[in-house]
Amino acid sequence: MKHFLRMLIQVCLYFYCKFLWRCMKFVMRKLTGRCELQRICYGTKPGASRTMKIETSLRDSKSKLLQTSVSVHPDAIEKTIDDIMELKKINPDINPQLGISLQACLLQIVGYRNLIADVEKLRREPYDSDNPQHEEMLLKLWEFLKPNTPLESRISKQWCEIGFQGDDPKTDFRGMGLLGLYNLQYFAERDATVAQQVLSDSVHPKCRDITKEEISKFSKTEWEKKKMDKAIGYSFAIVGINITDLAYNLLVSGALKTHFYNIAPEAPTLSHFQQTFCYLMHEFHKFWIEEDPMDIMEFNRVREKFRKRIIKQLQNPDMALCPHFAASEGLINM
Repeated sequence: MKHFLRMLIQVCLYFYCKFLWRCMKFVMRKLTGRCELQRICYGTKPGASRTMKIETSLRDSKSKLLQTSVSVHPDAIEKTIDDIMELKKINPDINPQLGISLQACLLQIVGYRNLIADVEKLRREPYDSDNPQHEEMLLKLWEFLKPNTPLESRISKQWCEIGFQGDDPKTDFRGMGLLGLYNLQYFAERDATVAQQVLSDSVHPKCRDITKEEISKFSKTEWEKKKMDKAIGYSFAIVGINITDLAYNLLVSGALKTHFYNIAPEAPTLSHFQQTFCYLMHEFHKFWIEEDPMDIMEFNRVREKFRKRIIKQLQNPDMALCPHFAASEGLINM
């Protein structure tokens, strides 16, 4: 009975808030002479703050046209905006900036949905050793990461040197499919210096200085293990696939909207996603060193702590994870 009453109260509260919200929208339109879309576009700076408000307004509208506008084909965006302006009785000659702002927002909203579809397609495609393109990408990954060390054969224990688990990397791509390989190759090719440094550090961690305060915290057994120890390394490729999983989940959950709406002046693309992966790999590497785990068994704890930190950063509407990739000049006056 208590559960039923709680559910009833929540339902009533939902409809009351929805009714109150619609009343407030009506009053604001009468007072300002502008619809909610106009108030958002004219009163909110471009970027995630504006686009996310526009997305919420369109999705929660009672108009079917506005509800479906967030999922139209990119080629239909201009016509959709014309239809919205007509529905809202807005003269485009008097309000030319509104159409430009709405178009920028819709390109980002629709582009984000399409990006999820593109990423999901790569994730679902398994690595196929009989596919020449897949094999070529894998061999290029080795060349980018180990430019001065020839790969002796396709099946080789050398793969362990860049962080795969066995002599044939194809088995390690099962969780993330081709997406893991695409991301690793992009990182190794486009950010070669950083990628090679991260790989080197993961294989040859730097020695750490253990303070007296740390010594006092260890048991005798732990100290015997720790006193001659070095910072714990990790498997570069396996961690890269794991960070791909993190980036994928951030994307699908919508957490990356803040980032992409701030860096992409129009539709976010697969390149934006891969740039974000590069950033996450570099940041995780630094975070791993800062955390200084006792052994590799602490990986899940460190990863979860890192995930929470990234999510907290993304809750800031002005956040851009990798601002050096931002096309901020494209956001001005949109």
